[in-house]
Amino acid sequence: MVIGGDAGGMSAAAQARRLDEDREIVVLEQGHDTSFSACGIPYWVGGLVGSREDLVARTPAEHRERGLVVHTATRAAGIDLDAGRVTSDDGRTFDYDTLLVATGGRPTRPPIEGLDAPGVFGVHRLDDGEALRAWIADLPAGAPAVVLGGGYIGLEMAEMLQVRGLDVTVVLADPLPMGLLDADMGERVCTAMRAQGMTVQTDQAVREVLRDADGTACGVRTDVGSYDARVVVLGLGMGPESRLAAEAGLGIGVTGGIDVDASMRSRTHHNVFAAGDCVQTYHRLTGEPAHVALGTHANKQGRVAGSVIAGRPARFAGVLGTALTKVGDLEIGRTGLCTSQAEAAGFAFRYDTVEATTRAGYYPGAEDIAVKLIAEQGSGRLLGAQVLGGSGAGKRIDVFATAIWSGMTADELAGADISYAPPFSPTYDAVSVAARVVSRPERG
Repeated sequence: MVIGGDAGGMSAAAQARRLDEDREIVVLEQGHDTSFSACGIPYWVGGLVGSREDLVARTPAEHRERGLVVHTATRAAGIDLDAGRVTSDDGRTFDYDTLLVATGGRPTRPPIEGLDAPGVFGVHRLDDGEALRAWIADLPAGAPAVVLGGGYIGLEMAEMLQVRGLDVTVVLADPLPMGLLDADMGERVCTAMRAQGMTVQTDQAVREVLRDADGTACGVRTDVGSYDARVVVLGLGMGPESRLAAEAGLGIGVTGGIDVDASMRSRTHHNVFAAGDCVQTYHRLTGEPAHVALGTHANKQGRVAGSVIAGRPARFAGVLGTALTKVGDLEIGRTGLCTSQAEAAGFAFRYDTVEATTRAGYYPGAEDIAVKLIAEQGSGRLLGAQVLGGSGAGKRIDVFATAIWSGMTADELAGADISYAPPFSPTYDAVSVAARVVSRPERG
């Protein structure tokens, strides 16, 4: 039995089916879509993705053709762990031998007056995207839009609303966007947003969504001021949707996610597994509990769970927090620990920031790139990296992620055989330069 028909749940179901053709596999999905890309919703809203169907990797009908029993529009309302039974909100019951909980994430919705007003939208499910698209289709060019939050979803939605011709204001409770970047790199993001034509209001927690005489959202109010809006979009982050699991008595970790081991098995109930945004995982560098809501992890975790359920050993190897996004022409990547995280984890570390270009300086289209690299003092082990720059800059973060994942030192990365050709990098790529600089002998 699988609760949840998106990345974690369906990757587990599909993997279990590949390895065990005879097992009955039943999926309960509260919506109408399965295996859909929530990460693509901003780009669908912005018109870069043509249709809702483009964001669905595999429909319920396609899953059924592969031997899965898929019940859509069926919300799991309760789990009886002792009886091995799930009850749906329409009163039906489903017995199971093994349960996989993949209830996903829950968008952060602080207790703000007016947050439920018409004209306020989240971007969690495809229905959310469809409703937002329909709403902004009727707005005139230049109509004011407010985005609450400056994380990945907030930045992506701000850019796409601007692409749709709206006048965008981003309101942050934090001093800078992209809180998982160091402040000096976050400042660059903020500068790029303003250069793009966005208004960025920082250090302003929203107190109220303002409403007109009809009750429709018409702005937001902070402690500093008020900002007009014909549409308000929430980008305040994502927490684990673990309430169903907690009510049933499954163990919940310190992050609020379902507590599982590396095989994605519940630590409190042997025949229950969990995968995706609803689970607590661990950081590969610190070993500490972590919650990272990302489709890559959900798919990997689901595949691990499906393998173990079908009898093949597998383990999820943790996370580094690698992420990539963009705002306008600025690509933004990060992996591992930023300096505040490294300090909180007790590392003695050093860091350096290098400025370079994405291509040979003489080659057309060369753009600026900045790389901040963090390494442990003494050992030189790489701990974290942040990359900001023009076209082609962002995916360099994967080189750092691979190096950190493998336990490489800065000196080892500096000597690695990294590709070179003028259309793609200078002779010494920013990756190599940053590694060489941070690996220099420490002066004392």
